[in-house]
Amino acid sequence: MLQERSPTEDHHLHQPPAVAGGFVVLPRKETTVPTYETLPRFAADLQHLTPAQRRRFRRAVTVFVDDLRTRQHFRASLRIKRVHGAPGVFELTWDGNGRATWSYGPEIRPGKQHIIWRRIGSHAILAGP
Repeated sequence: MLQERSPTEDHHLHQPPAVAGGFVVLPRKETTVPTYETLPRFAADLQHLTPAQRRRFRRAVTVFVDDLRTRQHFRASLRIKRVHGAPGVFELTWDGNGRATWSYGPEIRPGKQHIIWRRIGSHAILAGP
């Protein structure tokens, strides 16, 4: 079963600007965070990663989400590319041999990209992305 999740919710401050130390503190702007879901195979793969590998993946996802929100292209450090023979599927490198596959899904919330995480593990996952 697919699960819809959102890493964070949009924040709207409905208070007037605050004054802190003599400076006006403006409310945070609305952030656009993509929604995501994980396929059952991704969840099963994730259980086989070490805690250190999961931390490295989470750090890469932070950069990935930032790039989705603010850039026209992904940073080269993520080494995102299409998976050959799997239309619409991309790979993200989160460690030397650490890979995760993902695809874009239909928008769940208007104006927000939706990511489907498909597999995670070593380069071997690319045989069945």
